[in-house]
Amino acid sequence: MEQTLKITNVLSDPTRYYIYQYITKRHKEVTVQEIADNFNIHPNVARLHLSKLEDVNMLVSETKKTGKGGRPSRLYRLSDDVIQLHFPFRDYMLLSKVAIQTMISLGDTGRDALYLTGKRFGVEVIEQEKAKKALGDELNFDEKLSILKNAATLAGFYPEFEANGDETKIYFSIFNCPFKEIAEEHTETVCNMHHEFLKGMFEALFDSVDLIEKENMIAGCETCSYQAFVTN
Repeated sequence: MEQTLKITNVLSDPTRYYIYQYITKRHKEVTVQEIADNFNIHPNVARLHLSKLEDVNMLVSETKKTGKGGRPSRLYRLSDDVIQLHFPFRDYMLLSKVAIQTMISLGDTGRDALYLTGKRFGVEVIEQEKAKKALGDELNFDEKLSILKNAATLAGFYPEFEANGDETKIYFSIFNCPFKEIAEEHTETVCNMHHEFLKGMFEALFDSVDLIEKENMIAGCETCSYQAFVTN
């Protein structure tokens, strides 16, 4: 409860909250000066906001040389700690562990059901986003890509997307894995389910999809990165 009160107090300041949101979308370390410049505040004020976020383990920092000479800079990035607030208390992490271990205990049948369910949820995420957009039945490539970006953002992936010129290949990276803690214990099962989730998202928009994983955070990479070969 004490930690919960500290976190809610830190995020109650609007500027501090928006600074945290800025860093989550930045996908890399930030300096005090960068925050000061982007929020039009004095560096000392920016440093105070960053320090308070670090005090509750929402950020971590370290001093590094920037390669530009002069004194080393203190760089801030998102903490790997899980920050969850529930009123009253809920333990969804425990529920996730129970569900995953139950499916694994059922062998191939359980795993197949998990992957199928993951794909179905991926389709549902896209269908919900399409309904909000109120677009026509025939979507062009840019509209489909926009729906993908919005759905992936709402799913908490902190994504980046890029497409090639002939609209047949989509490169995308995920900077946050919502399943990370469970995936570290059951890597193959959870990552395969996540792959099916993503495939379901794409298949809800494109006629055909070949989804290839290039990098995986659980394997030590900075992101989970993919290439999707699509037919519009």
